[in-house]
Amino acid sequence: MSENIAISVIVPVYNVEKYLRKCLDSVVNQTLKNVEIILVDDGSTDNSGAICKEYAAKDDRIIYFYKENEGLAAARQDGIERAHGEYVGFVDSDDWLELNMYERMYTVATEHNADIVFCNCY
Repeated sequence: MSENIAISVIVPVYNVEKYLRKCLDSVVNQTLKNVEIILVDDGSTDNSGAICKEYAAKDDRIIYFYKENEGLAAARQDGIERAHGEYVGFVDSDDWLELNMYERMYTVATEHNADIVFCNCY
């Protein structure tokens, strides 16, 4: 990536093929475009890996890697270790985002020089 990365979005993935496309569409289509999307496949045995690879082939902001299953915390940590963004965000692979969520959060973070920004969820 040639531009500065505002947010590294880490998505731990484990056997979520039913929900994964909706999640990834909501991340890929964020109004904030200077993000990297790190997909950490934590040993999925369903079609989740193939879906991740499909999205990574279409969008150069997506980094995909597979690892043996070690659980959610380890998958998140592996994503953090690969992150290059000014900020790090997490999205569970069975959730989805409002399309302007990261833009709004990044604006607030930079305006207030914040280390952490939280938002509501439902």
